[in-house]
Amino acid sequence: MLLALIVFISFLAYQIDIAIPGTPSINNTYTPITQPTAQEINSYDVLGKVVSKNEAASLLKTDEGKQQLSADNGAVAITEDLIKLGRKAFYTETFGNEVFFTDVTGVLNGPLNVGNLAYAIASLGGKSTTNLQVTMDRDMQVGDRTFKKGDILNTGLDVPANSLFPLGIVTHINQGKIRVGVTCAACHAAVDQVTGRILEGAPNNDLDTGLIIALASNSAAWFRQTGVNPQTMRRGETTYMKADGRRYRLPDIKALENAVDAELLTWSPGNFDSTGDNVNNPSQNPSSYTFAAYPYGWSGNAAIGWFHGLTTLNSNVHATNSDLTTGADASQKLLGIDKETYLGIILQNSANPAFRLPQNAKPSEFFEKIDPTPGTPAMNEVIKMPGFPKGSPFMLDGLMASSPGLPVAAQLNGMSAFQNSLAPPPNHSTNSEAVKRGAAIFTKAGCVECHSGRYFTNNHVIAESEIKSQPSRAKAQAAFAGNFTEPQTYPSNVRVPLPENPLVLNVPNIISEEDFKLAFAIGNAGGYKVPSLIGLAVTAPYLHDGGVAATKEAVLVDKNGLKIVNSEQLGLTGTSLKNIAPDPSASLRVLVDRNLRRQVVLANHANSNLQKSNADGSGHNYWVDKQAGFDIQDQTDLIEFLLSLDDNPEIIPPQSR
Repeated sequence: MLLALIVFISFLAYQIDIAIPGTPSINNTYTPITQPTAQEINSYDVLGKVVSKNEAASLLKTDEGKQQLSADNGAVAITEDLIKLGRKAFYTETFGNEVFFTDVTGVLNGPLNVGNLAYAIASLGGKSTTNLQVTMDRDMQVGDRTFKKGDILNTGLDVPANSLFPLGIVTHINQGKIRVGVTCAACHAAVDQVTGRILEGAPNNDLDTGLIIALASNSAAWFRQTGVNPQTMRRGETTYMKADGRRYRLPDIKALENAVDAELLTWSPGNFDSTGDNVNNPSQNPSSYTFAAYPYGWSGNAAIGWFHGLTTLNSNVHATNSDLTTGADASQKLLGIDKETYLGIILQNSANPAFRLPQNAKPSEFFEKIDPTPGTPAMNEVIKMPGFPKGSPFMLDGLMASSPGLPVAAQLNGMSAFQNSLAPPPNHSTNSEAVKRGAAIFTKAGCVECHSGRYFTNNHVIAESEIKSQPSRAKAQAAFAGNFTEPQTYPSNVRVPLPENPLVLNVPNIISEEDFKLAFAIGNAGGYKVPSLIGLAVTAPYLHDGGVAATKEAVLVDKNGLKIVNSEQLGLTGTSLKNIAPDPSASLRVLVDRNLRRQVVLANHANSNLQKSNADGSGHNYWVDKQAGFDIQDQTDLIEFLLSLDDNPEIIPPQSR
């Protein structure tokens, strides 16, 4: 049925552009029954500084106050309309990344093609799924793995009930050409397994992005998100021209593709490498329960500008994370690869022949001819920041996702306001006494020192040397800092495309020097930001790499203590990599018990793929176990408390206020 519908729509789309699906009904989500966050309607955000509703009302009575809250000063009013715009963008806005995914990457050119996906969704019969399973339609060697026709692929794509499309996957049909793009909802919304309702803001922690990209025909275009250095590979047959006017040969297509695929296949479901540092270090998809949870990003690298860095994070999703051509102008500085070589590597095996680099072409000149957004330095809809091609702590690559016809950052700020309105569904624990005891343990164990306040974070970055987590991600942003200039932006009322000589605003520094240096590993080994604990019941597995994981059946808990009864269901290797959802309670017990954690880290270390992707579940060595002076009941009560941290926490420890 779905295939027939797409064929019919394709026929119509010879005359018009069609993008489907739209925004899901709010009534199909948990959001109407959650307690709203403390974000105030009619408050303002002035480049990261919050002005409360009452303060704004007072300021707007004077000319000076009106200027302070004007768009010319960088002010953004938090309104219902802004949140509505943000929700729509969260589900449907691709900023044009369907071109890179389809025409360059070739995501529909492999076994995950229109026919296979349509058949898989039709086979659901209108039921929801948290893991769209697709049957291989061919034998295929991908990296170092062999797939056989008939094999079942676990994509982790979530499909709501009665939907013809996965969450966060938008199908664009134009002139009979079908393209698919990706929105925020693919990674930051999930379908509840029991009810089929959408959990807005919950991470999709079984989405197998690595597998999906590896199965594409030109996944080599994503080399920057892996540890494969194309410059060390043997040369192939494609010749190109560099800036010096001489001809060179690009890396061998097949060898590069195989190497990149092999590394993509090491990513655990629910993980994605968003750093672009040419090191294979994917991290877990975070939740979008973002209010007061700044700074953003695992290292805290998104920390200044609108919504305290959340707008920065949202832009990065639609820059390096979904269109690798955004990195071309800074590739020499960040990767040691000149622009012509960088673009040549990406385009030499493009899925669409019209986007494939011709022999002896100069890649930058060819790119200008095929660029779907002429005049911009990338395929996606972006604008240059004042300091481009340098980046800044505000926009790491010097580019901001913004669509023509709308004000600067309108969709990004809307998404920030929408995400800041989201909270997890209410906790249904009936054991209030256990929650109270757990809150006391939370304080006694010292958890409250970092996870403090209403949203259980002190909003700081902790040095890797202290947190002792897997070190690769803590320093992943270091190269970006070496390409920074002063952070600047344009007023939020300037429309795209930018006029000549638009007003430029300085973006104020609202992060401490210590946190900034840790976030970007400046003079140190980097760090990890203190995350909010809101929503732990729907965000397992835990830690930045998702390595802290276990099933309910893995650990026996009784009056005699803890005992591992099924070691085959410990860690990522025993859960996510086997398509088994980790249990939040068991995984939290692993988090706080050093003996259990030791076994989980060993299980992760035993998996060669996890070693290659730097995922092991180590670090955060703060224990609530026998050696720390706590008994099993204390541990159980703490877990009950942690799982109760929902949209309206029953208890906030007094010391954390």
